[in-house]
Amino acid sequence: MKGRPNYLAGFGSLVWLFLVGLPLYVMLIATFQSRADYAANGPLAFPDNFTLDNYINDLNDGFAQYFLNTVIVTVAVVGIVLLLVPPLAYAIVRSQGRTTGAVFRLFLLGLAIPSQAVIVPMFYLISKAGLYDNLIGVILPTAAFAMPVCALILTGVMRDITPELYEAMTVDGASPWRTFFQLVVPLSRSGLSTIVVFSALQAWNGFLFPLVLTQSAETKVITMGLYDFQTEHGVDIPGLLAAVVLSMLPILLVYLFARRALVQGLMGVGGK
Repeated sequence: MKGRPNYLAGFGSLVWLFLVGLPLYVMLIATFQSRADYAANGPLAFPDNFTLDNYINDLNDGFAQYFLNTVIVTVAVVGIVLLLVPPLAYAIVRSQGRTTGAVFRLFLLGLAIPSQAVIVPMFYLISKAGLYDNLIGVILPTAAFAMPVCALILTGVMRDITPELYEAMTVDGASPWRTFFQLVVPLSRSGLSTIVVFSALQAWNGFLFPLVLTQSAETKVITMGLYDFQTEHGVDIPGLLAAVVLSMLPILLVYLFARRALVQGLMGVGGK
């Protein structure tokens, strides 16, 4: 027997769809209008003449360089996190010593320290190291502040691996490194996907470190490049929204392909 249609849930779904869809419609439609048409017709009007000039102008006015810089920073941050966090989480999960636990708790203090609180000493340290106005000077602190959360996520996932599997690998004569690569890494795919998406988001959307630690146009990233659309005479809204669309597409694709593993990895935080 079929149940009665839930009209209230259907109405709620339509309201939710409207609330989500309207901002997306306003953003996308504006990118296909000229600045004059947008000012004359308003944000909700459908464009009379579609144009791709906003996207073309963005790419010709330096946005392509900002995009490339952001890709470099993001790939480097994700690479550092994947290189350091999985072995760290494996050592924390498998070690029985008090020292490892104390180091892990000390490491997690990074969760309680906001980047704004250390930006002045960070600026001094990066400047003394000769990395000011260099993408490396943005990559290193971004990766450092992403690692505590990533370590917490991955240790929770690795604790879900049963001790019997570790014992079976030990009986087979597997070394710790072989156990790590042949057992732990394949069974931690959801957690690895989670830390990839998280660290990529942190790097892609980073604003404070690029703002303070870079200066020249050659080292600008997307979040800083969006400032170029604001002048003393106003804001080029269609051009700005076109840049926003271009900037969100890569990270949106990463999320769409990894969303299932992302949810599974977050559910594993803290262990069973």
